[in-house]
Amino acid sequence: MPATLTAPSKRDRRIRIHRAWWVAAVAFVAIIGAAGFRATPGVLIEPLHAAFGWSHTTISAAVTVNLVLYGLTSPFAAALMDRFGMRRIVAGALVLVACGSGFTLFMKSSWELIIYWGIMVGLGTGSMAMAFAGTVSTRWFVKRRGLVTGILTAAGATGQLIFLPLLANLVAAYNWQVAAAVVSACALAVVPLVWWLLRDRPEDIGALAYGATAPLPAVAATGAGRRALAVLGRAARTRTFWMLAGGFAICGASTNGLVTTHFVPAAHDHGLPATAAAGLLAVVGIFDIVGTIASGWLTDRFDSRKLLAIYYGLRGVSLIVLPLLFSDRLDPPMAFFVIFYGLDWVATVPPTLALCRAAFGDADGPVVFGWVLASHQVGAGAIALGAGIVRDQLGTYDPAWYGAGALCALAAVLSLLVAPRLVREA
Repeated sequence: MPATLTAPSKRDRRIRIHRAWWVAAVAFVAIIGAAGFRATPGVLIEPLHAAFGWSHTTISAAVTVNLVLYGLTSPFAAALMDRFGMRRIVAGALVLVACGSGFTLFMKSSWELIIYWGIMVGLGTGSMAMAFAGTVSTRWFVKRRGLVTGILTAAGATGQLIFLPLLANLVAAYNWQVAAAVVSACALAVVPLVWWLLRDRPEDIGALAYGATAPLPAVAATGAGRRALAVLGRAARTRTFWMLAGGFAICGASTNGLVTTHFVPAAHDHGLPATAAAGLLAVVGIFDIVGTIASGWLTDRFDSRKLLAIYYGLRGVSLIVLPLLFSDRLDPPMAFFVIFYGLDWVATVPPTLALCRAAFGDADGPVVFGWVLASHQVGAGAIALGAGIVRDQLGTYDPAWYGAGALCALAAVLSLLVAPRLVREA
């Protein structure tokens, strides 16, 4: 006999925390676990270069494969969650991340790096990407969706950055293999928690989504690949999709592709120790929590297009200034950059997801956002490789920073070209 769906009474709401918040908490921990290995490129580029003699371009190529697969997997993962459930997909993704990280301990050549670090970890983390955050917030929340999206987005970005000081210190004290083993263990340790507490839909436990007065419509369990491609086909016929995808490609280029991957080696070029540079990125991660949650709050109240334009514009200015701030010590201007950039790091996600929902509906919105995220990672992969080539050819990263700043100005313009009618619906 199916469970009866009931809205909690006022007394229950005073006494009990809605199950949706527990699901969001588990998703937060799971996303951080998956993000662990995503943090490693910045601190392992120089150690791998020293250990194997591989060029920055070769190592960056593996990062590019990782980033692109991370993005291309996301829309299919969102559809697979509709077919097989979030719990199975997320648990399997964490196991894949743990295996990919652990197998690098035995690699001898660069093609193995591409398979383990690029393909396996790319597929695993892609299944735990921001589309997962969108699926959780869409299924479990009617009220506070923007806030929850901001919190879960912060989990991914902050998990990557907070792991950096730990990994950098492990590399400095021991070697890169110890760092890879620790990440593998951390990702694997989250699997039991996911299997125990994560649930696919509130209806599965006889509850309603947070803020809902009736059950939300379920998506038919059709072929995941077919549905993901069908949703893409419908979305690609709209201008809104291309404006959001173009802006998010630049978002990925200016964050995961450039800063996460190349900030530490760029600071190392100027004499700053890798541990100190990784510590700066960890501070970015701390302020990212504040910035992304605040962005979720703002998204529930203000014009999402204008929020995106402001975020991209400010990010572009900060990247153009960054090359002037690098030195062999931690100066106040660099500290200001870290705080400012942290607040803006992934603040773009809540308004972008809100616009996807407004344009394509609650059922297709997370899948469309998965495709928009794919463009994010294609942009990230392109600049990760491009910056590595620039560094090998010119001996400096400066042109990459200036180019990313200019692209952010273009992203601000693209955001304002999204259909104005969506502002009232987002």
